[in-house]
Amino acid sequence: MSEDSIKKEVSGSKGRYLLIRDGHEAELTFSIASPTLVIADHTGVPEELRGTGAGRALFEALIANARADGFKIVPLCPFVNAERRKHPGAADLFAG
Repeated sequence: MSEDSIKKEVSGSKGRYLLIRDGHEAELTFSIASPTLVIADHTGVPEELRGTGAGRALFEALIANARADGFKIVPLCPFVNAERRKHPGAADLFAG
């Protein structure tokens, strides 16, 4: 299996991380509250990609960008919130 390519798309105050694998799209959407605060809104993974690590790859892209760009994450998305609890090493990246 080749390594996934995740693309970050931003339009105004909204954005998403997009992963395309085997013709199926998974995404993690976010809202930009300020230059230092991003709200993780929703993670959508189609049935065909469930259990393949697609959601985790999107979460890891969000975490990597937060660390590189210096913003905090508000985890409104239940999946992102669950992953946050599994990764205590990233606790400094979450607001609240």
